[in-house]
Amino acid sequence: MSNLRDDFIRASRLQFKAKIEKHRVNVENLMQNSMGIGEHGDLIDEIEKELGKMSDYASKLEMLDYFDIEVGQKNILND
Repeated sequence: MSNLRDDFIRASRLQFKAKIEKHRVNVENLMQNSMGIGEHGDLIDEIEKELGKMSDYASKLEMLDYFDIEVGQKNILND
């Protein structure tokens, strides 16, 4: 039986992975279809913004490891 803490960690992992994938697809679209940016003239700047968002979510995903390496394990973190 899962508990609320594990559910939050699991849901957060899924959300961060989905957002990373969303921005990866945006980068692919920008690189393959430069018409996808419409009013934005600086393609490299738009790609950099998307990569920044991916990096932000990847960092958040990594930070979840400080709470639990795997959902369900209750390890005490030692320095």
